[in-house]
Order: sequence, then C-alpha cells, then structure tokens
Amino acid sequence: MNRTIIARDPTEMEEIGVEIASDLSDGTLVSIVGPLGSGKTTLTKGIAKGLLVTDLVVSPSYLLAREYRGRIPLHHIDAYRTASLAELSEVGLDAYLPPEEGTTVVEWPERIDGLVEASDILVTIEFLDEGARRVNVSRP
Repeated sequence: MNRTIIARDPTEMEEIGVEIASDLSDGTLVSIVGPLGSGKTTLTKGIAKGLLVTDLVVSPSYLLAREYRGRIPLHHIDAYRTASLAELSEVGLDAYLPPEEGTTVVEWPERIDGLVEASDILVTIEFLDEGARRVNVSRP
C-alpha cells in the first residue's frame, strides 16, 4: 500500500482513512505525520469509520489517548504534548505501541524517538494550494 492521494476536502480525507482501515488488523501501528491543522484527526475519523466504530471520534490532545470499539479496537494517541516514549510508559500507553489487540493510530509520532520507524503504516500529509492536501500512505 504505497500510494499518494490528493485530498481536496475533509470528506476525501475521511475516505482515505476508510481505505486504510480495510488493511488493518490486530497489532498494526499507524503513524500520521503532518503539520498542525493538516487533517490528522479527520483521517483518523475515516479509519474509525472503516473499522465500524460508531462513537464520535475526537482529538485526544488533552487526554493523550482514546479507545474506540469497532471491528477491532482502535487506540488513538496524540503525542503532540509528549517528549518521549518514557513519558508514554509512565501512563501505560506504551502497551499500544504496537498493540496486542486492535490497531493504534498515533498523531505526531515524530515526537517519540523510533516510533515512525517502528510503524507498520506511515501516513504523511502536506499542504497544497487552496486547502488541498497531499497524502502519502506507505509501509516503511
């Protein structure tokens, strides 16, 4: 699954997430890299939709993580306010990197040494003109 897709609006970003979800299974670690406001959480909403999650998916920025139930569990971690893997370990979130059950989606994985390299799927998002985004989905 090495693809580059142009998303012109949030609906298209969610559709990319749904497509990614079709390839997810227990133990999968997904890292999403992109600037603030690029659509990382919107992409995660699409992944949740593809995993048949019915709960409202919101950014875990202040909680660090949220868990949702669907076809397989979805663990959503926002590492923006995290400085290291040790910090995630202190609150028990390292157990999801990678998870034994379900899949983990990490926003801002570059803030944790080695996490991007450990990912099964890496998604990078770049801004383009007029609100569009270039989304690259790869298996490192």
